[in-house]
Amino acid sequence: MENYLSISIFLCCLLFGEIRALDNGLALVPPMGWNSWNHYACNVSEDLIKKTANSIVSSGLRDLGYVYVNIDDCWASMNRSSNGSLVADPNKFPSGMKSLSDYLHSLGLKLGIYSDAGTKTCQGFPGSYGHEVQDANTFASWGIDYLKLDWCDMEAQDPTQIYPRMRDALAQCGRDIVFSMCEWGLWDPWTWAGPIANLWRTNQDIKDNWFSLLYIVESRVLYDLRDYSGPGGWNDPDMLEVGNGGMTFTQYQSHFTLWCMFAAPLIIGTDVTNMTPETVQILMNKEAIQIDQDQLGVEAKLVSTNYIHDVWARPLYGGSIAVAFFNRWETPINMTVNWSDINLAPDQMASVRDLWLHQDMGGFQNSYTSLVQGSGSVMLKIVPK
Repeated sequence: MENYLSISIFLCCLLFGEIRALDNGLALVPPMGWNSWNHYACNVSEDLIKKTANSIVSSGLRDLGYVYVNIDDCWASMNRSSNGSLVADPNKFPSGMKSLSDYLHSLGLKLGIYSDAGTKTCQGFPGSYGHEVQDANTFASWGIDYLKLDWCDMEAQDPTQIYPRMRDALAQCGRDIVFSMCEWGLWDPWTWAGPIANLWRTNQDIKDNWFSLLYIVESRVLYDLRDYSGPGGWNDPDMLEVGNGGMTFTQYQSHFTLWCMFAAPLIIGTDVTNMTPETVQILMNKEAIQIDQDQLGVEAKLVSTNYIHDVWARPLYGGSIAVAFFNRWETPINMTVNWSDINLAPDQMASVRDLWLHQDMGGFQNSYTSLVQGSGSVMLKIVPK
């Protein structure tokens, strides 16, 4: 199976560009899971992580692919041990990280952790600079499955030289650990991070508001990132804010639609122990998730825009095409995708399915038009006949 996947990645790279992905066999589709930062910030604990893990299982999120449970900043003690090792805060994590990872693994989940490429994390805890090998070995001994490495306290350094240190340390630690690189897109990481990490942040931290979401989408319009993303290495527009309360249901639906079209990691950032039905409806849309997790791994292309209304499209494994209408404005409007924009012949008959309505819309030629609500989106799967 591993040989088959490696060959698949190689062929995909031949088709869509030079081989750039980190060759560690991980993240062949965008990672899915949960992270503590957006909702809890520094208020992390063993009890919180266990309750969250239990809810991910009982809600059905795990069975949809949300398997990584990632602890962000503030989990560590302020000082390393006498031998220089990182130490989990004994008040927050009294049983230790190895016990916690064992618990998550027993649930069919994976444990992620946070560190920083600098000497200190963004909240002032010990970073990994100069301790890359020691920290990678520590994480491996704890049973860690995913590492997010931030970029605080590193203003004068070159990330193209610093991040490979942790890549090499993880490669030698004896455990498979997904490597998430977070330098906020400052050095255009999509152009160089492919051989270094499994995912890399492309922008500043997301905020729970519509303007932050529009800023991230604008960065996708400004920089055509899709040629740099694929199996084993993904452009990361940051974690999901769905459910945190700063946007409307329609806006959160657009947020999730675009992340699926961008082949982005789907990392939940809300309280999954107390989700509203609307949050569940968005995060557990199986048909939308299937678009994000499509094994071809090709990111969406902007095929039509007037900078108010966007049409995005991405090819899917098997020959179908995912299309998203995105309305940045407050007023509902009819939006159209023309077959010529998605490499179909005008007279080609194709069936259209609306992935939010979960409804087959019928067969169409030439184009398809749908009403899109203000700050809303429509997500389609188009199957040529």
